[in-house]
Amino acid sequence: QVQLVESGGGLVQAGGSLRLSCAASGGTLSTYAMGWFRQAPGKEREYVAAISQSGGSTSYASSVKGRCTISRDNAKNTVYLQMNSLNPEDTAVYYCAARMSRGILYVAVRSYDYWGQGTQVTVSS
Repeated sequence: QVQLVESGGGLVQAGGSLRLSCAASGGTLSTYAMGWFRQAPGKEREYVAAISQSGGSTSYASSVKGRCTISRDNAKNTVYLQMNSLNPEDTAVYYCAARMSRGILYVAVRSYDYWGQGTQVTVSS
């Protein structure tokens, strides 16, 4: 069973950038499709980005496409989310998630089996 720990969140001004990291332990990351999700106060958890287990396929929510890049380093058991041109609407707790997979990536919350504890991202105007 894989354990996930997010880091890299914080307070940033609008227009700024952050890179989130998700470190995995207890499993071989290269067998998992990975996703990033976020949840703002009073809202449901929503999809941000996903990457296949090899890193060959990626997908993004329309709200972040062109501003965010998901990547992974399987040798380091780590997945990243680079976020640029941040705006206050990006303020949320960001979660990474994992699901065992063979080439498929997933965009639905219910598709993932393992979740981290989240990292807070706050964007000030």
